[in-house]
Amino acid sequence: MHKLLRSSTLALLAAGSLSFGLASCGDTTTTETTTATTDTTTTTVDSTTMMADDARMGKPEGVMVDGVAMLPSNTIVQNAVMATSVSTLVKAVQAAGLDGTLSGPGPFTVFAPTNAAFDKLPNGALAGLLKPESKDKLAAVLTYHVIPGRLVAQDLKDGQELTTVNGEKLKVMVKDGVVMIGNGTDAPATVQVADVISSNGVTHVIDGVILPLAK
Repeated sequence: MHKLLRSSTLALLAAGSLSFGLASCGDTTTTETTTATTDTTTTTVDSTTMMADDARMGKPEGVMVDGVAMLPSNTIVQNAVMATSVSTLVKAVQAAGLDGTLSGPGPFTVFAPTNAAFDKLPNGALAGLLKPESKDKLAAVLTYHVIPGRLVAQDLKDGQELTTVNGEKLKVMVKDGVVMIGNGTDAPATVQVADVISSNGVTHVIDGVILPLAK
């Protein structure tokens, strides 16, 4: 994993763990290679040999989100601030102090919950996480939605387990071409807009906030 990613995440998580039962940051990839494992196979995506993400998806002009083109030349954060449907996520990223990290070279794969997804959280949960004293807890939740490396939709396979920046696992489910991401117990979130390509990674807009399982 890139040194910036490792140091930023460890600093954010050092103060404590979220009540949902979060682990500290893991280091399972480098910026050159992304590895996603299932029970029986290992899939490796080598960024040195694959085509540019936008070329792979056939959308060099960028994916549209909320009527705005998400430009491949922008960073993940620069694209996110232009999409009104993820404004709550942008606010949370800024409150957690992760906007600098997600503007860095990465690369990152981000599963980005919509505003409606945050609205599904228990009453008062988001307000509590946005308090200054909950900065580390908020960072732990957000980094559960971030994977080191670049994974476009065609790289996500049914049964994969992805190691997140906070060290916990996300499980991938694909049914009839629909990609879903979850913790393996709660109802998974569905990818609503896939392959939002940025200069430092790729974002998939999802309809739920994924919480790590309590330990």
